[in-house]
Amino acid sequence: MRTHQEIDARSLALHRLVADKLRQEPARLEDVKATLARWRQTVCPATQPYLREWELLIEQGLERCLAVAVEESEHATALRQQVVAFWAGAQQRRTFPVPQDLEEQRPPCNAANLNT
Repeated sequence: MRTHQEIDARSLALHRLVADKLRQEPARLEDVKATLARWRQTVCPATQPYLREWELLIEQGLERCLAVAVEESEHATALRQQVVAFWAGAQQRRTFPVPQDLEEQRPPCNAANLNT
């Protein structure tokens, strides 16, 4: 089984890939907004504050949002964990497919238990 540090490192790596992609194609931020809106309809109440915080960060602008996305702090790690946990569950349910260009680059991950 992976350690928390390894899971956090994988989450950070994934967020760095997404940040790089968004810097190359800032218009894709609209896709992120739409995804957050969809997720807010289906996540458990405990996750809602994390998604709201991501929405507030996006409202502050792309660079502010991406700075937090790749920040190495406890708070940023907690924000990433919530997103990745929901994303992994959605992947398992096939409700949030990964865009092909990110699928090819993302760190290997077993959505069920994050141990591969």
